[in-house]
Amino acid sequence: MENIVLGADIGGSHITAALIDLEGKNEIGESWSRARLDSGGSAEDIIEAWAETMEKSMESYPVKPTKISIAMPGPMDYKNGICQIKDQDKYTALYNINIKEMLAARLGISPASVNFKNDAACFLTGEIFTGSLKGIDNAIGLTLGTGLGTSHIENGEAFDSDLWKMPFLQGIAEDYISTRWFIKRFKELADVELKDVKDLVDHYQDSPYFKTIFLEFSLNLAKFIHKFIRKKMPNAAVIGGSIANAEDYFLNDTRKFLAQMMGYSFPIRRSTLGEKATLLGAGSSF
Repeated sequence: MENIVLGADIGGSHITAALIDLEGKNEIGESWSRARLDSGGSAEDIIEAWAETMEKSMESYPVKPTKISIAMPGPMDYKNGICQIKDQDKYTALYNINIKEMLAARLGISPASVNFKNDAACFLTGEIFTGSLKGIDNAIGLTLGTGLGTSHIENGEAFDSDLWKMPFLQGIAEDYISTRWFIKRFKELADVELKDVKDLVDHYQDSPYFKTIFLEFSLNLAKFIHKFIRKKMPNAAVIGGSIANAEDYFLNDTRKFLAQMMGYSFPIRRSTLGEKATLLGAGSSF
């Protein structure tokens, strides 16, 4: 069953796992497994939580996959499986630990069967593999949420572009293109504490500042994408992440602002796969 791989997407508060059919280019539906995580726990507790979720997916299928491919946020030595996350209020206990060997030992498999890949790169890989960028081989990806994920294609392979910390306006890119920007800016405008962008859309559409904040975000995003395009010269872009769920309020304006900057219309597509993109990208990257 070389065409069946376990794909996993590890975030700061959850893990999602599913078996991926590489030949059919889709996930095996009944194998989907998701669990919340305490990323502030001990290394042993974190690895145990990961392993339990992965085993739940594997046990749903009659044949156990021989390979596991995991989308993981950085920084990390992905080749050797050494976590380098620190000072991010998550996975502190995993810093400088070989999580590939630790997870493999817990699952009773060879470390060579476990592959780690940057989560932003997996998102872009998934969209090219079978999503909104299918048929396009030179693109960039942006995941818009708690943080800013960026990825690009180089020699047919997706990589983390690591542009969240790029100097931008009066700070860095993530200061302006993330959930925390919406929270900070709406507090400045309306003196209201938002939980997240969904909270803004669900409860404050009648606010006189609703259109203002999305228009500002559209301009910020267009300026950032323009800089990204000039660095990587892609043919298209795809956006995903939780903020992308509010596309009706910013994406068309982003396209208009970008067209004004570039003098032509550049394709910006919304992810068609959602969180499945990262899982499929992880699975297909082994």
